[in-house]
Amino acid sequence: MIHKIISVATATPDYRYKSEEIIEYVRKWVKNQPELYQKKIIKIFEGAQIDQKYSILPIDQIFSPMSLEEKNRHYINSAINLGTKVLDKSLKKAGLQAEDIDYIITTSCTGYMIPSFDAYLINNFKFKQNVHRLPVTEMGCVGGVAGLIYADHFMKAYPDKNVAVISVEIPSITFQYNDFSIDNIVGSAVFADGAACAILGPTNKFAPEIIDTQMYHFPDTTDILGFDLTNSGFKVVLSEKVPNKIIEHFENITVPFLERNNLTLKDIDNFIFHPGGKKITLMLEDLLDKFGKKITESKEIMRFHGNMSSATVLFILERFLQEDINTTKYGLMLGFGPGFTAQTILLKWY
Repeated sequence: MIHKIISVATATPDYRYKSEEIIEYVRKWVKNQPELYQKKIIKIFEGAQIDQKYSILPIDQIFSPMSLEEKNRHYINSAINLGTKVLDKSLKKAGLQAEDIDYIITTSCTGYMIPSFDAYLINNFKFKQNVHRLPVTEMGCVGGVAGLIYADHFMKAYPDKNVAVISVEIPSITFQYNDFSIDNIVGSAVFADGAACAILGPTNKFAPEIIDTQMYHFPDTTDILGFDLTNSGFKVVLSEKVPNKIIEHFENITVPFLERNNLTLKDIDNFIFHPGGKKITLMLEDLLDKFGKKITESKEIMRFHGNMSSATVLFILERFLQEDINTTKYGLMLGFGPGFTAQTILLKWY
């Protein structure tokens, strides 16, 4: 049997907010800022092309001062709860039990806990005692792609094993109440909470196989994306250079990678691209339009969920797994993260 992605499941927190409701709270939050700056901030939220987002917190609590300790306590509880929920859903979809999992990879960058939340899942689900663990904590938005790459490496060495890749992100607790910088504004406008789990293992079912993977690193770009840890929590670093860096390197990222698999962008049917934000989405759309290709699923996830950091690509992948695909197709997964880095996976549905 060939090891493939057997199932993907997603989960969102209980609180859902329409963009109009969020903007009303933003207006109250920025009321003491200069009038022109207030208008600029509101314009950023209105132009984010996000209709709704989910959060672990009531909206009035998000727009309130909160200590690092309090934020991290929310993170710990939610990481365990959402991780439990999404793993259970994915196991049921795959028709597996927790004891069937040999390797558990978790990705999360929006909080801090030792032991990592996978240890709690191992106890809650009664995993076998010799299960392998890999918590991935500093990859940011690219963590979901990285988790699948690490899973693929493991299964190449142990082709009869099953792997669970679980991503839980809680960006709403990284909001900085006293920070009116553009980085904090843009981050608040696009990021949202969510969790996803992919299970990979040997199967004869029609499903996507990971054919090839790649990690591509941008030189001298450590300062354009990430988090600074402050007394009030994680402060997002989000440079305006990011979209142009992606466009500048897009051909180098994709063309040689596909060529070594005797493919071009024209041969790709399913694009699982991390949307990032409005600017990145529009630029990627323009690039793919030359080949008659679309990133419809990426835009839809961004519209109805926002940017859930490492979980986002798994939300997009779930969309494709829900479709009635019964002919051989190729998919290209692409994510970006701190470093700056781009990570790529070639998928084949068969």
